[in-house]
Amino acid sequence: MTIIPAIDIIDGKCVRLIKGDYRKKTIYNQDPLEVALQFEDAGLQRLHLVDLDGAKAGDVKNWKVLEKIAGKTKLSIDFSGGISTQNNLEITFNSGATFASIGSIAVKDEFTFTGWLLAYGADKFIIGADVKEEQILIKGWTESTSLTVFELIDKYKLKGVKQFFCTDISKDGLLEGPSVDLYNKIINEHPSIDLIASGGVSTIKDLEELREVGCSGAIIGKAIYENKILLTDLKKFLYENDTI
Repeated sequence: MTIIPAIDIIDGKCVRLIKGDYRKKTIYNQDPLEVALQFEDAGLQRLHLVDLDGAKAGDVKNWKVLEKIAGKTKLSIDFSGGISTQNNLEITFNSGATFASIGSIAVKDEFTFTGWLLAYGADKFIIGADVKEEQILIKGWTESTSLTVFELIDKYKLKGVKQFFCTDISKDGLLEGPSVDLYNKIINEHPSIDLIASGGVSTIKDLEELREVGCSGAIIGKAIYENKILLTDLKKFLYENDTI
């Protein structure tokens, strides 16, 4: 199972929200590059970089942070937040992202996103499923939809997308444990996908549980920033065979 640390960006700073509430943010570092370098020094190879300003606006905003981290580290970066146009997508890849993580447009504009899959290859994309009670939320968790996470995966698995990350926003930022039952249900229904768990991870035991149910990766954010999980604690996962 691959460990993927997260950096969430508002106004160019490293922050975390609670349950996706923009009013409940904590600034952890003024310089996201400093945080990314710490992850790289610890032996981590992936980074989940979220442009929260972009997600809310529906337009990429913090691409310079992406460019800076990509230029100064060797981390494989998936970038999300506000990728809603061809220009946004080109900025994302030109700024150094390995993967574009897509949420809102995959839900609201299937035609455009399918065109991107054909043009760039499905292996360049990760679909982010932000859920509350199995229903998909979009636009930085500010807009609900009638689509379920299972329907979203069904749709894009058939179009060649293999990587999906699922965030249960009822768990996000609370450090109360991940939605293991939900992830187990998704994996049982879709055993061929690479499911990346996100939200609620607070202990090494949480990570071991996610590995046991078959998650290909786990995104960790607040647990690292609050020193609930030390970067040195993650070494046991670094030498496993990555599946993503």
